[in-house]
Formats: sequence, C-alpha cells, structure tokens
Amino acid sequence: MPERNQSASLRRALVVLEHVRDHNGLTLTQLAEAVGLPKSTVLRLAAPLVDACLLERDRKTGAFRLGHGSLRLGQAYLSTLDLRSVAAEESHRLMSEVRETVHLVVYDPPHVVYIDKVENQANVRMASRIGSRGPLHSTAVGKAILAWQPDETVEELIAAGLPGATPHTITDPARLRAELASVRRRGYSVDDRENEPEVRCVGAPIFNHHDAVTAAISVSGLTSRITAARVRELGPLVAGAAARISRKLGSTR
Repeated sequence: MPERNQSASLRRALVVLEHVRDHNGLTLTQLAEAVGLPKSTVLRLAAPLVDACLLERDRKTGAFRLGHGSLRLGQAYLSTLDLRSVAAEESHRLMSEVRETVHLVVYDPPHVVYIDKVENQANVRMASRIGSRGPLHSTAVGKAILAWQPDETVEELIAAGLPGATPHTITDPARLRAELASVRRRGYSVDDRENEPEVRCVGAPIFNHHDAVTAAISVSGLTSRITAARVRELGPLVAGAAARISRKLGSTR
C-alpha cells in the first residue's frame, strides 16, 4: 500500500511539474484549480520539486515557475542526442519522398564533414563518402550552414580564398554574400553544378538546442533529374525535414 501511494504521489507531482512547464507563473490557487487538487496537496507535492530545483516559487507573488534544475536536466538530455540517430528517420523519409541521395553533414570549420548518406539504390550513386570533407562556399550543405554564421566567419572564409571547383562555382565575394542572404530568406540553399559539374544539390540548415546552425541536410542528384524547376519543389521539402530534425534536437525556431 505505501508503494502504491508513493507511485500515485509521484504521478501527481509530475502532473504539477508538467502544468507549470506549460503555464509558467501560476499562483498556488491557480495551480491547484488547474490540476484539480487541494492547495495543501499541491504544496506537499511541490516541496520535493522545489528542493530539487525543478520548480521555483516567487517569494513576493508565490507564483510557481520552472527552476534551473529543469534546465540542467534538459541540457543533460540534449547532450546525449546523437545527430545521426535523431536525423535517421527524416533522412530516410526524405529519400523515399524525392528518390534522390540525402546527405547529412556537420560543421567543422572551415569545412563540412559528411556523417551520413541515404541513397536511392535505383539511381546512379553519388561519389561522396561518409567521413569526407567538403567546402563551405560551393556545396549546398556548406552554404546552408554558412548563411547563419556571424559576418566575421564569412569574411574570414572569403579572405582565405574561394577556389572554383567548376565553372559555376561562386568565387566572387559580393555574389557569395548575396547568395547567403537569399539562403536566409528562402530557408534553403542550392548548389547548381558548383561543386561537381553534373550535380545539383538542395540543402537546409539544422539548428541545435541553442538555435545555432551546426549541421545541414541535403538532396543531391544528377542535373538530368534535378532540373532548375525541380529545385524549387525540393527546397521546401528539404527545409521541412531540416526543421523537424531541429525540433527533435531542441531548437525553438
């Protein structure tokens, strides 16, 4: 019987915690009414949560809000997330939807590193390799990341030089700055034969729990399949997959 009572108390305490999470700043009376419990019971349930810093109570108003212990708990959870595992479902869903190769990369200045690849077996395989590095200025994934970096990062990249991988690579600093502004406006980036002569790619940024861009996802294919017109169809699909991955990583964007 005591174990059952303790279990019931724990469940009710979690209800209190979850309600404060969703409605920060409730007074004791408001909280008690919201969860359907007497004020004395809410106080008893909240006491260990306050002791653990999962909840805090304003000394002047008596209102409850989440405590810094909740932040530590959330940060600990987020630090255990593996990007490849989190993105796997969306990567496979995107590949199935567009029937093209999907790449996942992380930002490793001044490059991107390919950490996962989902291929459509029916198509010609892309030459990319997991673990390989790519440039920021001439790949869709690189531009998706670079577009959300500080201006000084972009200027350092420009100062280091913008080598041309193909005749279509953007090597002019002004054009690159304008391109990055376009990426931010539309939410996705395009590599139009800029890194490989017969390949187009569409990429989108992945935001982490600090709302910083540290990764990107893209769709790549031969220009015969990914036409200029199809790029406009793929952009929102890639951006949508990136947004869902970002939310799973804790982004609030």
